[in-house]
Parts: sequence; C-alpha cells; structure tokens
Amino acid sequence: MNILNYVSTHIDLPQRSIANTLKLLEEDSTVPFIARYRKEMTGNLDEVQISGIQKLKSAYEELEKRKASVLKSIEEQEELSPELKQKIESATSLTEVEDLYLPYKRKRNTRAGMAREKGLEPLAKMLMAQSGTDVENAANRFLNDKVGDTGEALQGAVDISAEWINENRRVRHVLRRLFSRSATISASVVKGREEDEQAQKYRQYFDWNEPLYKCPSHRLLAMLRAEKEEVVRVKVAVDKEQALEAIENIVIRNERAPGISYIRKAAKEAYERLLYPAVSNEILKEAKEKADHTAIQVFSGNLRQLLLAPPLGEKRILAIDPGFKSGCKVVCLDEKGDLLYNENIYPHPPQREASQAIKKIRSLVNAYRVEAIAIGNGTASRETEALIKRIAFDREVQVFVVNESGASVYSASGVARQEFPNYDVTVRGAVSIGRRLADPLAELVKIDPKSIGVGQYQHDVDQGRMKTELDAVVMSCVNSIGVNVNTASPSLLGYVSGIGPSLAEKIVEYRSENGEIRSRKELLMVPRLGNKAFEQSAAFLRILQGKNPLDNSAIHPESYTIVEKMARDLQLEVEELIGNKENIARIKPEKYCTDSVGLPTLNDILRELEKPGLDPRKKAKVFEFSKDLRTIEDVKPGITVPGIVNNITNFGCFVDIGIKESGLVHISRLSDTYVSDVNSVVKLHQHVMVKVIDVDLKRKRIQLSMTD
Repeated sequence: MNILNYVSTHIDLPQRSIANTLKLLEEDSTVPFIARYRKEMTGNLDEVQISGIQKLKSAYEELEKRKASVLKSIEEQEELSPELKQKIESATSLTEVEDLYLPYKRKRNTRAGMAREKGLEPLAKMLMAQSGTDVENAANRFLNDKVGDTGEALQGAVDISAEWINENRRVRHVLRRLFSRSATISASVVKGREEDEQAQKYRQYFDWNEPLYKCPSHRLLAMLRAEKEEVVRVKVAVDKEQALEAIENIVIRNERAPGISYIRKAAKEAYERLLYPAVSNEILKEAKEKADHTAIQVFSGNLRQLLLAPPLGEKRILAIDPGFKSGCKVVCLDEKGDLLYNENIYPHPPQREASQAIKKIRSLVNAYRVEAIAIGNGTASRETEALIKRIAFDREVQVFVVNESGASVYSASGVARQEFPNYDVTVRGAVSIGRRLADPLAELVKIDPKSIGVGQYQHDVDQGRMKTELDAVVMSCVNSIGVNVNTASPSLLGYVSGIGPSLAEKIVEYRSENGEIRSRKELLMVPRLGNKAFEQSAAFLRILQGKNPLDNSAIHPESYTIVEKMARDLQLEVEELIGNKENIARIKPEKYCTDSVGLPTLNDILRELEKPGLDPRKKAKVFEFSKDLRTIEDVKPGITVPGIVNNITNFGCFVDIGIKESGLVHISRLSDTYVSDVNSVVKLHQHVMVKVIDVDLKRKRIQLSMTD
C-alpha cells in the first residue's frame, strides 16, 4: 500500500488532484499557498480539502513508522514469517497493526507466562484443540515440583488459553463491533462528593447512563472532566452475557469436547481480565478522540470568526482597562498602534474621582486627536462606559466595548515584554485592548488561542492536536487577509506562508537596519529568506506605496509578466489596469492560458486587479447595551435586551448582554424551526435581541431565548 492508495481510500477526490497535492506538500508548500496559487495542479481544491490530504499524509507516515517498529521487534524475536510480514505491511490501520503485534508483544510477568514456565502450554493446546482428549486425565502428566495438583495444572492451561483468546484478532474485531453498536456510558458519583459544593456543577452526572453512540461531544468531555476531578466514575460497558456468547461462538468448535467447561472458563476470564478492560478503554478512547475532534472544530470555527472580526482600521485610539480599587489604566495609541501616553484614573469607588477622570479623558482626546475609545469588557466596564458617554467631546469620538479575554495573558508574555520592556502589565493589557479594536487579527495572533475565551472544553482535548488545528486556522486567516511587511509584528509575520518565527525575526531585523522594504524582490535580501520561502510568502506580504503597484496585491510575483503582457496588449501601463473595471473588462483571460497557468489563476488575477489588496473584513460598528443592566441582579425573566454573541458551542451560543455573566441561548431556543448546526443561525460578534427565560443567581447562570 502506497500513500496515494491510502489517501484515496479515505477521501473522495480525483487521484490526479491527490497525487499533485501530495507532491506539493512533499516540497514543503503550505496549504494557503497551494489553495491560492496552484489551482491548476490540484484541480481547484480548497483549503479544507488540501488540509484533509495533509492530515491523511501525516496519518500514513505515522502508520508506516509503527509498522517498521513492529516488524523490527518481531524480527529480533526471530518470529517474523513471510506471511506475517505481508499482513503487517498490508495493514491499513494502527489497530490492525497492533492486533497482529499483540502475540509478540513483550509482556510483564502474566498468569499465562507463569503457567508456561511451569510447562503447561502443551496442556493448553490440548484444551483448545477440542478433540476427544480427556484433559482432566491428561493434566496428571503435567504434575511436577512446580505444579502440585491437576486443579493447578488445569488453571494454568486456562490462563494460557485466556491469553490466546485475548490475542485472537477475530474475537477482538467482534467485540469492537459489539461495543461500537451497543456500549453504554455511565457515570456515578464518588462516595463523599454528593454534597461537595465544587462538585455541584456536575450534579446531572451523579447517576447518568446513556448509549455511548448517542453521547454528544460536550457531554462526554464534561463527564471525563468530572472523573478527572474525582467527582464521578465513568464506565463503558456492554451486556456481559452477549459479549461472552460472541466470544464462545468463535472459540468453541466442539460443544461435546471433554474440556468444554474449561474453555468457557478461559473465555470468561479472557473477557473479564483482558478483553473488557482493553476494548472498553479503546472504545472510550475512540469516543474521546471523536469528541476532541468535534470540540476542536467548534473552537476552530469560533477562532476563525474572532480573528476575522471587523477591524476599526488605522485610527487614533484611547484604550481603557477598567477597574475599581486599582483604577482604570488609560493609554493613547497612534494610527499604527504605537503607545503615545499612559496614565491611571480613579472614577469609581472607593476613590470616586469621576470629575477629575472626565477632565483627563477629555484632555487626552483633544491632545492626541483621538478618534475612538476602546473599553475592556471586564470589571467596571459598564460603569466606565457610562462615564465616557457623559463626556461632551469637542470632536466626534466613537465608543466601543472590546472583549478583553486573554489580554492579561498577553501582558505577562515574552512577546509583550519584548514590545514594551519599560512598562508594566497594566499598560501592556490596555494597549492590547486598543489594538484589538484597530485590528483584532494582528493583536490576537500574539495570544495562545486557548486564552482568547471562545471554544468548548478546550483544556480537556488533545493539546497537540488542538495546537496543530488552531495554528492552521491562524495561518489561514492571516494569509487570507495579507500582511503589511513594513508594519507587521514578528508574531503576525510568523504565520505568513513559508515564513515562521525565525524568518519573521529576520525580516523585522532587516527593517530596523535598512528602513522600509520597498519591493517584494527586496525580500530576497533578508538573511536566510531563500527562493522557496520567497515563493511561498511573497504574494501574502503587502508593500504599500512600493515601487511596483502589484506588490500591494495578492497577485503572485510569478504572474507579474502575465499582467504586464495584458497591459501591453491593451497599450496601457499596469497602473492603468489596477482598479479600472472598464480596462479589465477588455481582457480575454483565455488568451493567456499556458500549460501551467489556466483560467482559475487568470480569473483570480483579474479579480485582484479590480480590487487590489482588498480587506474582506467588514468595519467595526458601535454597539449599545441596555442601560438598565449593570449586574446579574438587574436581569429579570421576561425582559428582552440587546446582546452580542461571544461564544458558540454545539449546544447553543453564549451572549454578552452587558454584564459580567454571559447568558446561554440553548440550541432549542435559537429558532422556531429545528436547528442542527448553531453556526447556521448565529455567528460570533453578531448583534442579537434575546429574551431572558430564567436567572439562577446562586449559580450565576442566565437562560436566554431568540424565539420567544
């Protein structure tokens, strides 16, 4: 089995597309680059399809690595027959490889191993042969100084037989199928935790039971988290009699064999001691992997929406990280997000210096020509917003409440210390809030995605797998927007196709030493940025007011000659094509097709010429929360209030209604019609009207509806 066959059996795409995509991936091409600039090779596959091939490529490589390790181990034991070697090499899954390896796996001192040391393996073979041999009489022949009586001899034979049954591939296959179809998952409270206050959030799982295949991702992850916190015990099981019957149907060939009772005993022991623990753990692990996949997909979808949130753009911003006792940290930022000024104000209790704070804010807005104010949505956010809206400014100033999740993580990070070595965490946090308003993508890439505040059980899933997925989402978002090579931070540059953290630092160093980069060609002068990195990255890096106007577009430098030819054929300069719909409409793309460049790429070029470097994101809009809500005590059932969707899960969405606690709109209350996918109804940052259904002050939970 080769990689092309493996991938083709797992994904329904043309073989030519798969083969060419695999070739490009082997050449270290990135997913964004392949999707955008190698459409003719891939048959116009999108990022999702290419990512699917990339994941299958990794799975194949992992499978082949494990096969090599298993073959080496069996060969060292001098047990590798040509038939076994062929079976292992033909295996299409890790489970199949492990089943083939199980009989040869080095084991610790097991009951079967001790029985073999006593010389009882021939007796076990007689037992499993199910011939007419009277095994009880035969057992007398195996008595020695290690085996005192026939009962001990027969038990040893049963122990060895149980191990053989455990290693039987057909038995394991049948049990896996039984567990997949019929397993139930149950949870029961750990004795002594019933009244524990910390355990009450898991109360519904104190006595829980349902079919495993029906258990949704969020519920399984919640139960496993409760087990990890030693609140409940989780168990996966099937009907024991049904499982034993399935095993006996395979291992019993002669119901009238003299030793049939011992075979049944061996089957029972094999199930209870070996098969049940192994298969139930395996099935639970598979269920957990599926739940992880679902949770990661939810998180990835939320992260993409968050990163692509509407930016305010290059504006002068005054940002406030609000607080009570410690005051509000105020910073002023210029159009590029550089820090101009910082100070503390104390408008709220206990100091109550509101009038001084109003004067200071008004003065700063005038002094630094502030165009917008960003207020973090944490403690004292609503009080600070109310204060700001009391100020009569001399100029038009927009006021935004900004989600500050993860700002504290950024402010204490190495990235923040490097950016602001002479300022403390409070200043860095406020700067992050302001920059998030200007450009969410550029600022959020500096923060571990798990700390951004969206997702579903993100700390409970496979962390390595999640990091890989989220890094891919960030890279996709960064490259879909494009990056200004002369202003981007190392964090942002590091996600550009073909760049990475090391080259990003080199680009920033080059900028510092040589001034602004004036053309894409100049990128090749950056130390260690070679032809491959240039090929992968150049079209995603933008140069504003550069020597070549195409350098501020998503047109790849390898296609510049095509654009120049189009312009010459129309007797125009390239500049006269850019943004000129009438001139672009005169171009017949078919005329420029070659063996390597087809209509998909040419049509992309024409679209980009029409709107070069266009940011696909919408612009940020001011949102007004209800003035009547300050705390959860103000929230009453029956009222309808405006809110912003700030998290999406499989079971519903959470809505910020302007207080500390977000409310939940359960999936059943999203619409008057059946909803299978929450994202089909709402998106992150969507402005919605919600009705309060219930308020639990003790647990600080709010139930909302979008249908009533």
